[in-house]
Amino acid sequence: MIVLIILGILFYLDDRFLWKEWVGWLLIGATVLTIIGWIWSVIRPFLLYKHWRYDVDEAYLQLKSGALKETHELVPMTKIQSVATEQGPLLRKYGLCSVSVETMGSSHTIPALPKEAAVELRNQIAQYARIKEVE
Repeated sequence: MIVLIILGILFYLDDRFLWKEWVGWLLIGATVLTIIGWIWSVIRPFLLYKHWRYDVDEAYLQLKSGALKETHELVPMTKIQSVATEQGPLLRKYGLCSVSVETMGSSHTIPALPKEAAVELRNQIAQYARIKEVE
């Protein structure tokens, strides 16, 4: 929103001081990109949530994601080194958490789960991977 206000001020200044023509085109391009970025930031969470699946059993953590390019990952429980819940300000506002799983060679994240489900999933993965809680 702040970017659109700044662009509006720049459009006013462009009109008032008769800047070169290419400045106007540059401002139009910046405005279009800003609006497209804003629309994408609204749509993206819905697409992520709709196309995310996970499953946990004693042998594997299975992660499946992607709307256009589908990714299916199997993480062996024996390779998991740590598991944690993460909650930024936006997720906290809606009572959501992400579960982060670290292995020796990679890290994986399960985004935007309800807080209770995220804590339960974290504990279940830790139990299957035999990870001890450190205070």
